[in-house]
Amino acid sequence: MTDTRKIAGLAALAAVSLLATACGGQVGQTGGSSGSSSPDNKNLVLIPGVSAEPFYISMQCGVEAEAKAKGYTVKTQAPQKFNPSDQTPIVTGILANKPAAVLIAPTDDKALAGPMKQLKDAGIKVIEVDTSLQDTSVAQSSISSNNEQGGQLAAQTLAKLVGDKKGSVLVLNTTAGTSTTDAREKGFKQEIAKYPNIKYVGQQYTDNDAAQSASKVTATLSSTPDLIGIFATNLNTGEGAATGLRTAGKTGQVNLVGFDASPKEVSDLKDGSFQALIAQDPATIGKDGVDQAVAALTGGSVTRNISTDLVSITKDNMDQQSKYFYKSSC
Repeated sequence: MTDTRKIAGLAALAAVSLLATACGGQVGQTGGSSGSSSPDNKNLVLIPGVSAEPFYISMQCGVEAEAKAKGYTVKTQAPQKFNPSDQTPIVTGILANKPAAVLIAPTDDKALAGPMKQLKDAGIKVIEVDTSLQDTSVAQSSISSNNEQGGQLAAQTLAKLVGDKKGSVLVLNTTAGTSTTDAREKGFKQEIAKYPNIKYVGQQYTDNDAAQSASKVTATLSSTPDLIGIFATNLNTGEGAATGLRTAGKTGQVNLVGFDASPKEVSDLKDGSFQALIAQDPATIGKDGVDQAVAALTGGSVTRNISTDLVSITKDNMDQQSKYFYKSSC
């Protein structure tokens, strides 16, 4: 993890590494644009949690559409991996270009506090999208799904799938310190305790890696023969869990509830690899992020915390809920 004492040394290197792209495919690495903090500065920067992930691609599409409608330009710089050591030099690297505002999904709720405070201290408006810091003094607004409620919805959905059957359930989480997925696990744990036939065996971290997720599933199936359910807290853990169950010949026997609705997850729901998905609305998160940034820049009313919709999608209702499916390109 990058120490904030190394930030200054990384800034120059990060600044020259920015590459320009358009939203025609994956969330890409694009450079910040020159400008100042004057009212004429119409430049926004989006820093998602990771590149090439449908959730953040969908968010980028929402950001770009709303920015265009508001008369702003937006450029995106995404880390290759969801970790603070990849994201920190991107944050510090845009300081020299001084955009009007930065929309960011911090990859660690503590480690990104220093770099993001540098943005604030430079007069750049900071808006959190999806994830957030523990330090609430840095960003002017945080837009996210109600992730604790999402975890509760996952528990309710899994309990309905299981019915009266007795057995154990597992949570696959990403990395400790990720505000969104930690809240999902918290909500799930609280809610699943209401069902006496279900035993919660705890969470395991996967480092946001699908291969690790698949491996954790295989190991848990061996150690916990009464496993009847898995809740995967994000896209990569869900796709990995589906692979692990498929490899073990347990697809459909162990109910899998995933978070997010990537094209792969939707396909897996349709073929029975998933039994349910808890989908967010990333495009609206992005749109609301732009609206809050513009409000902050123009003296409008800024809302400190905004929660967006979550829905439970099953094979039976997936056609009706298709507007929540994530995109692979804008």
